[in-house]
Amino acid sequence: MIDLRSDTVTKPTLKMRQAAFEAEVGDDVFEEDPTVQRLELKAAEMLGKESALFVTSGTQGNQIAALTHCQPGDEVLMEEEAHIFLYEGASMSALAGVQPRTIKGTNGAMDPEEVRSKIRPENVHFPDTSLICIENTHNKAGGAVVPLENMQAIYEIAREHGIPVHLDGARLFNASIASGISVRRFADQTDSVQFCLSKGLGAPAGSIIAGSTEFIRKARKWRKRLGGGLRQVGMIAAPGLIALEEMVERLEEDHSNARLLAEGIGNIPGLKVEKAVETNIVLVNVEECQRTAEQFLDQLRENGILAVPFGPYTIRFVTHFDVSEEEIQITVRRMAEMVNQFKKL
Repeated sequence: MIDLRSDTVTKPTLKMRQAAFEAEVGDDVFEEDPTVQRLELKAAEMLGKESALFVTSGTQGNQIAALTHCQPGDEVLMEEEAHIFLYEGASMSALAGVQPRTIKGTNGAMDPEEVRSKIRPENVHFPDTSLICIENTHNKAGGAVVPLENMQAIYEIAREHGIPVHLDGARLFNASIASGISVRRFADQTDSVQFCLSKGLGAPAGSIIAGSTEFIRKARKWRKRLGGGLRQVGMIAAPGLIALEEMVERLEEDHSNARLLAEGIGNIPGLKVEKAVETNIVLVNVEECQRTAEQFLDQLRENGILAVPFGPYTIRFVTHFDVSEEEIQITVRRMAEMVNQFKKL
């Protein structure tokens, strides 16, 4: 199978497996795991933040941020197709007791003046706006990079109102490689950041959240409350260090493969690439093939290709470390043959 469902399916490299085997460990709840400490220090330095915390997943990291920044009954602003809103099980409401308020974006980017207009004024009838969330890259926008200038404008508005900004940077390093802008410069426009080690960076598990020393002090307690206080977790953190040291620059290979995939699919009559491909995500509309996304995916699976539905007629493909350029070419060829067979039925 050529697995293009997500970059989460990557397998750890041999060096990551060796690092896990040899990791120096301690009890991380007691803050005694030296490997975790090295990972957190390196992540904080890369992002230009005072401190960082290793967490079990991106969702946990985002929810810890909400719990740390907000109080029950508050309101959080975010783009209407944000991962936090669509794909995290309403955990922000269930756990933090806050109300999401969504804003329609363009390629995942919110209009700063629209953000300004949605900040609640002081009124007994209104919740307090206590957090603004930005997602970069933006998953539902096809891996689009939210421009630095857009983030800067939103951050300035947030500062005017004393509201923190949290970045769901699950694929932040993809944004950096695609734009040529350092992760530190993106992180400068935020009060807290989450990024995944287990997507394009290829580690087997884990994410990082980063912010001020005081933010991380409070976040550590929320991580414990959520059951995320692991013990000898250096065995998982060690591959994360390898990911940050060796897997960042190679993300350009994934982006190149995604462009190759999009170009090939775009030449198949009946298939339409929906968004400009900026990073490692390709969205394809199959409606002209007289198939739903699910029906098309069933046929793809029979042809040895895995992807996921992203709408009634939209399919998402994600390139990653375990998919080669040759496999991209095979995917395009098999899809062309498959679509041609549809026309004969």
